[in-house]
Parts: sequence; structure tokens; C-alpha cells
Amino acid sequence: MRYSFHPEAEAELNDAVDYYQKQQANLGLEFAKEVHSAIQRILAFPNAWQLLEDDIRRCMTRRFPFGIIYYERIDTIIIILAIMQLNRKPGYWQKRKNKQ
Repeated sequence: MRYSFHPEAEAELNDAVDYYQKQQANLGLEFAKEVHSAIQRILAFPNAWQLLEDDIRRCMTRRFPFGIIYYERIDTIIIILAIMQLNRKPGYWQKRKNKQ
């Protein structure tokens, strides 16, 4: 199974890595590894995570307060809609699915 980032989700990931890197040396790298680990869990068990609506799910990271919002396309590609900081306005990412 493969995955693809919505462009805004990729920007969110990069912004978060930059933010954490500025907070402490190597923390951005640790955050990126945690997101990668969560994506690997999604790829292994795409239907295991909490349904938010219709076919959209959220997998939480373990160490950082982030959720990965995604859905599986019919052609078995995982589309990552958001790398969502959990204190952010819920549902801000909903318009993204229509663009994929």
C-alpha cells in the first residue's frame, strides 16, 4: 500500500518539524519520525483507527499532540488530508477531501 500527502498536509508537517526543531535540537527530527511511525501503522491497518466521518479516519501520534487525518482511496492509496495539531480548530481540513 502507498500513501500521498494533500499539499496542505505536507506543508503542515514541514511547519511542525520546523517549529519543533526551533524549540530544541533534534526535536523536529523526532517529530518527523513519530509521524512516519504513525503512517506505517496506518498502512499496516488502515481501518483500525477512529472514524471521524464517512471514510475519513484519524490516527493519533504517540508522543506529540497530533492526529493524522486520512482516507483510503479505492485504488488502495492512503490520502493524508492533514497533520492536525489537536488544539487546532476541529474540522478545518474537511474541504480538502473534495480536492483529491
